[in-house]
Amino acid sequence: MLKITHHGSANETRWTLCGQLSGPWVAELRSEWERLRGRSEGGSDVVDLSSVTSLDERGESLLRAMKNDGARFVGRGVNMKHILSHLRSNAKPSLRRSLAHLDRDCDCS
Repeated sequence: MLKITHHGSANETRWTLCGQLSGPWVAELRSEWERLRGRSEGGSDVVDLSSVTSLDERGESLLRAMKNDGARFVGRGVNMKHILSHLRSNAKPSLRRSLAHLDRDCDCS
């Protein structure tokens, strides 16, 4: 499951993702992104990945597309910072990395 929230202002739309960015949830985020991205006039889209617990190859591909559309990403934790660094570098191959083993809890309610 993936919880997607977004809050917009004149300068920025902040997207917060909580849960699994994998499987059917990738299509859900893609649909929301295509519908709502860039809605703030002259503003930016910031995507908070701090509470993402897993990421598959399709999820990584979507993050790359969002990055190419101008999204900026924030996250915390060693694994997420590694993923963000990997996205910035456009390195190949894909991470295919699961974050499910993280010991932190995600309160997605």
